[in-house]
Amino acid sequence: MASSDAEGQGPNFSDLARSPSEADMLCPPPTPPGPSRSQSHYERIGGRTGTSFFQTLIHLLKGNIGTGLLGLPLAVKYAGLVLGPVSLLIMGIIAIHCMRLLVQCSHHLSAKVNKPFLNYGEAVMYGMENVSWMRRHSQWGKRMVNVFLIITQLGFCCAYFVFLSDNVKQVVEAANSTTWDCHVNRTNQTQVVVQSFDSRLYMLCFLPPIILLVFTPNLKILAHFSLLANLAMTGSLVLIYFYSLTNITYPIDLPNVGSFKEYPLFFGMAIFAFEGIGVVLPLENKMQNPQSFNLVLYLGMGTVTFLYITLGTIGYICFGEHIHGSITLNLPNCWMYQIVKLLYSFGIFITFALQFYVPAEILIPPVVARVSDRWKTAVDLLVRTALVLFTCALAILIPQLDLVISLVGSVSSSFLALIFPPILEIMTFHSEGLLPWVFIKNTVISVFGFIGFITGTYIAIWEIVNRSIHQHDQAMSSYMVQ
Repeated sequence: MASSDAEGQGPNFSDLARSPSEADMLCPPPTPPGPSRSQSHYERIGGRTGTSFFQTLIHLLKGNIGTGLLGLPLAVKYAGLVLGPVSLLIMGIIAIHCMRLLVQCSHHLSAKVNKPFLNYGEAVMYGMENVSWMRRHSQWGKRMVNVFLIITQLGFCCAYFVFLSDNVKQVVEAANSTTWDCHVNRTNQTQVVVQSFDSRLYMLCFLPPIILLVFTPNLKILAHFSLLANLAMTGSLVLIYFYSLTNITYPIDLPNVGSFKEYPLFFGMAIFAFEGIGVVLPLENKMQNPQSFNLVLYLGMGTVTFLYITLGTIGYICFGEHIHGSITLNLPNCWMYQIVKLLYSFGIFITFALQFYVPAEILIPPVVARVSDRWKTAVDLLVRTALVLFTCALAILIPQLDLVISLVGSVSSSFLALIFPPILEIMTFHSEGLLPWVFIKNTVISVFGFIGFITGTYIAIWEIVNRSIHQHDQAMSSYMVQ
């Protein structure tokens, strides 16, 4: 096959590992050798004990719930009180359908090439080999997927830097006025009493502990901390829901449809939230009874979509035009809700290592393979440090959480979640009598994703430049006054 042409040329980008995901840490990988699976019926790979239905469901939920969820109230503001939830529902249905397409194509292609399982990059590579005029360039399919996985995961890490700095900064600045009475502040805003450092300095403060965090040689060491982080984030979400539901003011006078210019920002933030397509195949491959994965997918992603729609809508109704890039920044000066910010920040801090795992395992092995054994550990740590410094530098350059989320979602998540899966189905089944309506449906989805990529990226970059100029003008004005 054409995919073997690039093999044996040493460690280069075309040989980058196997598109690892957070699921590789969450549950042990299966034994690679094993029987191939037919498309209609397949058993657990290699006969090893895999994850249960409930464990797989929890991992799928965890892979889709993060900072993106907390930014959805602002996303609904950009789209409008009616158009926003409706658009989230439609995007949720499309995202779930694309995940199902990815699993289906992986099954078909793995049986065709007699492999026990395929990851995302391999599925695209073998899908391209299924088309005669694409066969020579099939390795580029795997490379493209790996590139977008790296961009997406490092983008998540940038968003984590901004989230941590914004929330901790707000807790510190409001500490002198924070009380135990959660009914004192009825303004639905955290009131800053003492201005502290710029948020970018907080990012630099987080830099050393995050570097030490990614130095962890085995992520299983963080398993217990990850469990605590999950519990902290779950408890925080419950309290956020409670506050938002109990502090809605009537009458509700919010626009049903937002600005057309801001809708691309909604697209980027929404598709960023559906961030779990990278864990779909690893979770399915590691499941004890993979024939039950469809039920896990529909139940898990249905729950995720419900959470996205409800929190986005309720959060926007509660805080209205004052909603921030993360709903946590709107919580009042009460220690219970300030602790919510700290608990969620702890969860995001631990999750940084899990998200960092993907680009690290793609980029580091080819670099380490080029040096002698004596320098392997030093080079490994050096590359990890450089990647963290890179994400921190990007966060410092773009310290607005909503714009970071929208840009990352538009640039990379749109390709992984919307554009690639429909194209993969066309490549996989084009020679087996693909129905015309399936071709049209897949083309529409991919075109929708591409339009979102173009418009979302353009508007996000335009907003970044515009806000930077505005902040610079404000800083110059205050300097001239002094």
